[in-house]
Amino acid sequence: MIEIKYFGAVAEKTNCEFEKISFSEVSLQKLLQDLNEKYKLESLTFSVAVNQKIVSKTADFTLQTTDVVALLPPFAGG
Repeated sequence: MIEIKYFGAVAEKTNCEFEKISFSEVSLQKLLQDLNEKYKLESLTFSVAVNQKIVSKTADFTLQTTDVVALLPPFAGG
């Protein structure tokens, strides 16, 4: 199972902080497409991290069952 963690406005939109999705292998783009269809995330600005490393949303990246994907709000300095 792939664990997905939601933060900030994304967590508010999904109404949850995390979920686990059953996939044996899926591309990051396909996962984001499925989440967008489920939660209508297109209006939100967020970054994506896989296993605590920021990656491009358009990266040709295949997720494994042990991966943790985080959808992160924009960061501000301070």
